Amino acid sequence: MKATIFQRILLVFLFSSIACVASAEWQLDNEASSIHFVSIKKSKIAEINHFGEMDGVLKKNGEATVNINLSSVQTKIQIRDDRMKSMLFEVDLFPQANVTTQVDIAQVNNMKPGDSALQSQKLTLTLHGHQKMIDSTFQVTRLSGDRVMVSTIEPLIVNADDFALGKGVEALRNVAKLPSISTAVPVTVNLIFAK
Repeated sequence: MKATIFQRILLVFLFSSIACVASAEWQLDNEASSIHFVSIKKSKIAEINHFGEMDGVLKKNGEATVNINLSSVQTKIQIRDDRMKSMLFEVDLFPQANVTTQVDIAQVNNMKPGDSALQSQKLTLTLHGHQKMIDSTFQVTRLSGDRVMVSTIEPLIVNADDFALGKGVEALRNVAKLPSISTAVPVTVNLIFAK
């Protein structure tokens, strides 16, 4: 009789633990994640840049949010980093960019380590005081029991004019004495979420 009661208590504890793990939120692993974008100048010179600081969460209802610290922009040239912060992003007024989307969390919870699946969703990007929805297809991969990777399959195209960044691009072009800087920017995303 004692063994049966003990077994029942153990089963209740195990099922409660599994339910807690399944419903827990996933936190963005900044060190393992990356957001890169390509700037194109003089019509043919492409340079890869990235942001070094971000945080985010994948909630138990599937809502994913990523906050990007725009002051962490890294172009490998300090003066260009400084100009992008002040002349383009205006980080004193708009310190962050925010991305939200909905992930099929039931699919994620049913994945085993090594499983992956494509999900097509709309992203909402808030940047420089403006908001726009962007179509995206990303791959979700269950890396382990407590780690999930979300990556873009195709680059996202962010147009500076959609976020009132056209003047900033033009200011950068003038100060660098360039004939052109593209206002359409390809962006790739690789995010790791961990419990």
